[in-house]
Amino acid sequence: MVGGRTDVGDVETNKEVQELGLFSVHEYNLRVVLRNHGDGRRPLVFSRVVAAQRQVVSGIKYFLRVEAGEEGRRQRGLRTFDAVVVVKPWLGSRTLLSFSTGDDTGVGVSTRNLTNN
Repeated sequence: MVGGRTDVGDVETNKEVQELGLFSVHEYNLRVVLRNHGDGRRPLVFSRVVAAQRQVVSGIKYFLRVEAGEEGRRQRGLRTFDAVVVVKPWLGSRTLLSFSTGDDTGVGVSTRNLTNN
């Protein structure tokens, strides 16, 4: 259905979805932790995507539920984040629109070319 969200099946074995989860954590680390000197935050280490939906817009918008833990603090356990990524295969690009938890204001737009991972 164009415009509506649909669940992605077999999320844990879906390579594209897991790669997009890894991408979202990487972009979060670049934009929030590394570029802003962390503001007390540690880089996150990607664990897995546990749920995903997709929506056809001008590209494919993925709504991901991502598990990640703070680098060097695995004893604190994993936290769950919500990420939104838009993929435009014909342009070879993907864009992180947001990455947040309930207590986080999230991250703004970040674009990376698929060929420059």
